[in-house]
Amino acid sequence: MWRATTVQACGLWPFAAGSGAPMSGVPLGQHLFTGATVCGDPLSWFTRAHYISNPSLFMLGMPGLGKSTLVNRMLIGLAATGVVPLVLGDLKPDYADTVRALGGQVISIGRGVGGINVLDPGAMGAAALRIGGEAGRVLAAETHGRVLNMVAALITIVRDRAMDDHEQSVLSAALHHLRERTPPGRAPLLPDLVQILVEGPDRVRAVTLDRGDETRYRDAVDPLHRSLLGILDGPLGDTFASETSTRIDLNAPAVCVDVSRIGEADTQLTAAAMLAAWSDGLGTVAASHALADAGLQPRRWYFTVLDELWRPMRAASGIVDRIDALTRLNRTLGLGDAKITHTLKDAEALGTESDRFKARGFVERAGMVVCAGLPRQEMEELGHVVGLSRREIELVSSWSSPPGWAAHGDREEPPGRGRFLIKVGGRPGIPIQVSITDTERHLHDTNKRWATNEQVADLSKHLGTDVRRTA
Repeated sequence: MWRATTVQACGLWPFAAGSGAPMSGVPLGQHLFTGATVCGDPLSWFTRAHYISNPSLFMLGMPGLGKSTLVNRMLIGLAATGVVPLVLGDLKPDYADTVRALGGQVISIGRGVGGINVLDPGAMGAAALRIGGEAGRVLAAETHGRVLNMVAALITIVRDRAMDDHEQSVLSAALHHLRERTPPGRAPLLPDLVQILVEGPDRVRAVTLDRGDETRYRDAVDPLHRSLLGILDGPLGDTFASETSTRIDLNAPAVCVDVSRIGEADTQLTAAAMLAAWSDGLGTVAASHALADAGLQPRRWYFTVLDELWRPMRAASGIVDRIDALTRLNRTLGLGDAKITHTLKDAEALGTESDRFKARGFVERAGMVVCAGLPRQEMEELGHVVGLSRREIELVSSWSSPPGWAAHGDREEPPGRGRFLIKVGGRPGIPIQVSITDTERHLHDTNKRWATNEQVADLSKHLGTDVRRTA
């Protein structure tokens, strides 16, 4: 209780680290101070509660504090309301078991496991043919833009620098020519695109301004030719050289693209696979909405998860432009997203000031910002972007401390595990404590590789499966 005169109390705002607990959306946990139930997710706060103007979430926090656990809870809760979760690039995997439990589709990508044909228009191409007319033509044009951006992204990864503007014009003309000459019912492949550059049709030559000179044409297309060969027989292997191994099912209740089979040190292939998965998944969302607009299927909402965002961002200079292009090309209606990384320093580590500025924009444009434990210096920097009070900075930075030296018994947890601060605009943050259920704990354990043989045997009895074999 506070007592003051009306002159003094008119400037008093005691709620510096928390506010009333919202009850719209997925039940997340309890308010850290009041114990009240806190509910929320980007879609519910955008569509029903109108707390945010952009159905997106950006999450930051140190490893091991429960970021993916909280997102898994959102996936389960949203799936129960009919929203379709899309995990586009699961690196560990953190979400594959949850998607399987929801009856969803898990697609594996990696060397010798499965691949993605980045020239395949996929669900968007099929939807354009099914819709037909002007709407189908518009969707087909959007498909061309998405394919162009994806091939340019792969070239950027192989080169470690962005493509030149005239090369994008050549690439666009070659893709147009390839699509026109490919028979119906067959998707073109990257080797087909290389063959177009070798043949040099008039449509492609006109863009190079070769003026009938073969030498000028080869000088214009050879760098692009070499980069495409590098995609087919270089650090990316044959992952993008053949047909898509498994297409995303438009009717699946949940989808996870599992890239965990790719080695930890294979950074270029990991980044390329994640970008290809994002492009394919967001294209599926666009196709679904186009079909719903045409009255050919019911409207569905989607929630995409882009985890470990720092890995593709560091893959090559200019890759941030491609990430931004992929996410901006989708039809925003009916699509929420969660971007997850460790700290703002992931953006600061990028090679150019332009990339750093654009990466910081991901945080600034997010409707919700969720913070797990972070060091004080990181929280100070985040405060300039999000607007954090001194009390909020102290609270979240205290969660980054490890357990005490005198801890005894079974695996003492760090004090910040399961604790998050939810920030929306200039409102006071909402500190919450997430307590997971036994089912969630068995579905999502990021420390499986550290389990003893006895623990694995106990878990097998609980689930009725041979966990040693499935893990």
